[in-house]
Amino acid sequence: MKSKKLFSGSFREIGLILFIAVIGILVQIRNPTFFTLINLTNIAVNTAILSILSVGMMMVLLTGGIDLSIGAAIALSGMCAALTLQYYPGIPVFFAIVEGMLIGGIGGALLGILVARFNVLAIIASLGMMNVLRGMTYIVSGSRWVSAYQMPDGFKNFATGKFLGINNLVMIAIVVYILFYLFINHSRVGRWIYAVGSNPSAAEISGIPKRRTVLLVYIVMGVLSGLAGVLWVAKYASAQGDTASGYEMSVIAACVLGGVSCTGGRGKVSGLIIGCLLFGILNNALPLINVSPFWQKAIQGAVILAAILSNVLVKRRSDRAALYAREI
Repeated sequence: MKSKKLFSGSFREIGLILFIAVIGILVQIRNPTFFTLINLTNIAVNTAILSILSVGMMMVLLTGGIDLSIGAAIALSGMCAALTLQYYPGIPVFFAIVEGMLIGGIGGALLGILVARFNVLAIIASLGMMNVLRGMTYIVSGSRWVSAYQMPDGFKNFATGKFLGINNLVMIAIVVYILFYLFINHSRVGRWIYAVGSNPSAAEISGIPKRRTVLLVYIVMGVLSGLAGVLWVAKYASAQGDTASGYEMSVIAACVLGGVSCTGGRGKVSGLIIGCLLFGILNNALPLINVSPFWQKAIQGAVILAAILSNVLVKRRSDRAALYAREI
């Protein structure tokens, strides 16, 4: 049974890779700059923040939850970091990153308490938290922007800097993925996360601390949102009250494209990477071939719907195989 699930997942990932290859070839025919090193680097850099957030969202989705507040968390953490650097420009970038992660973690903890302790529906709790965090962003900023000239050069250069020849944003995303892979696949808590999403009742009966596990994934999501907020401000050299508005939809879409189930218990790190890559390529390729912005949204939506349909079909096939195995 397990081998059948692995085969279904692997087959789906191979299909996504082939789909990416077909898109790449078609776009290259229309625009020869697509496969250039500069453009491929741009795709990696522009997808880095999305990839970091997708790690946290995958953990939340695996437990059967959802977090719609990450866009607001990005805005608040990024704004607080920008204001700190504006008034204390000598502070190292590291402390700004820690500040953003701490703010995001607090927001994630509050959301996790609502979901895990008070059993509030995740979609309702995260919508409420989204408005709270977005409102706090306008309050702390006084409804003002923090623009590029108000930020120290060291902070702005961090997003374009390199470590071992790799852009800092991409390097951070790689480190996050390595840690996440080890955690989700080689730790007891990682197995708990899958168990909670697959069968919450059975998980509790078997002694798995469901509430603590759910609380943990929302805290991790918050911390990664805070990290992404600081990186976002450094990359775009601007902190605004409406920063990352609606970005949570892109993150969820990348997870769904990667085969992560919105009902919990299903998803792989390899699939998540491919999903983020596909989403990043779509964002890059469609403008290159002069597709209208309106059509870009329509095409992205069609691809996402196709991915959801694929997930449903794979799940039905697995469920039928499981039923057949029990009958035998």
